[in-house]
Amino acid sequence: QVQLVESGGGLVQAGDSLRLSCATPGRSFRNHAIGWFRQAPGKEREFVAASRWSSGWTYYADSVKGRFTISRDNAQNTVYLQMNSLKPEDKAIYYCAAGDPAQSSARTQGLYTYWGQGAQVTVSS
Repeated sequence: QVQLVESGGGLVQAGDSLRLSCATPGRSFRNHAIGWFRQAPGKEREFVAASRWSSGWTYYADSVKGRFTISRDNAQNTVYLQMNSLKPEDKAIYYCAAGDPAQSSARTQGLYTYWGQGAQVTVSS
């Protein structure tokens, strides 16, 4: 079974930075889109960012644009979400996912086939 493994979550203060990692051991997903989603307490899971490097696109939610950056290390089969200037409203469980969406449908969770277990991010004010 294909697994995505998130790591790097934690507790930080508002304004701090944090980097989440999404490892895909045993598989590169180089031709897939990798997306990051998050679910805050009492809310539905929402789109954060996605990229499909083989197609040359990257897409961010307006709420994180300019603060978060998605990148990848092909040699390590790892995708990162660098989160800067964190706000209390960024507190959530963050999930990475791999799938086959086009850029126009990058926000559609149902188009992502493989999901990680989630990483908790807590931002104190």
